[in-house]
Amino acid sequence: MPHKGKKFTNHCSGRSFPAVRTDLAAELDLTDRNGVDERTETRSGFHVSTIRIRTKAAAERLGKPTGEYITIDIGKIWLEGDERVSAAAGIIAGKLARLAEEMCGEIPERILIAGLGNRHITADALGDEVVGMITVTRHVKANRELFGLLGGREISAIAPGVLGETGIETAKLVAGAVRAAKPQIVVAVDALAARSTDRLATTVQLGSSGISPGSGIGGRRLAINEETLGVPVIALGVPTVVDSSTLVTDALEKAGMAGIPEELRHVLESGRSFFVTPKETDTIIKELAELSARAITLAFSG
Repeated sequence: MPHKGKKFTNHCSGRSFPAVRTDLAAELDLTDRNGVDERTETRSGFHVSTIRIRTKAAAERLGKPTGEYITIDIGKIWLEGDERVSAAAGIIAGKLARLAEEMCGEIPERILIAGLGNRHITADALGDEVVGMITVTRHVKANRELFGLLGGREISAIAPGVLGETGIETAKLVAGAVRAAKPQIVVAVDALAARSTDRLATTVQLGSSGISPGSGIGGRRLAINEETLGVPVIALGVPTVVDSSTLVTDALEKAGMAGIPEELRHVLESGRSFFVTPKETDTIIKELAELSARAITLAFSG
């Protein structure tokens, strides 16, 4: 589910822009790079950026936990052919596998995939869709021949739904699955909120610091991270919505306005905002879920 991410305010000519919301490290203001490392590369025509927030001071300044954030710009991949999709999946898989090995200290053999979000809201159904496409193997471990054919790693998955549906905190349901399956690492898949419409459905972000489901639409849910689960958590997210007030603010900034009147600022910050999502969301979510599931399968296929 789109979550709170970083909100920051720009001040110009005595008037200021309201705080804007983004879950993407690639959209943060990195003017002050103290405690932050960034590198970029191009893989098979895809732009990849890696931002590492190293210090507590940098984390507080940027509004994101310390850790590594990898952004793969995939473009409108749902309009591309299978060759391009396969290339994107391979890049995501490589980054995911490397991050998992670094966080575990070894190649993990037991992995839990947690598909977060509300299956009844298309823009928030990414995690649930991905879980439906993952081939789980933990239950067939006793059948060595079949287990070997399926990759030889214990893959389990859970789609815990949302608090309003279950009455139970998502983090607590995932924690229960962790106790049952005993994974070495959790991959939490969720929809994110972007600042720019250019980022909608065209970016995949991997993060080593976990995720806070639901906070993007005003909810304050328990975080899903190593502290709450006891095992490392990688967040795999795709931005599917933009907050309406953020959309207006971004447009005004691009138009060159030096701040906005206080009256308009109050309207944008009144909390009566809504979320904007691409008109082809149904198709996009299914395609991105397939891409994400393919990448996860490649990353942990043995």
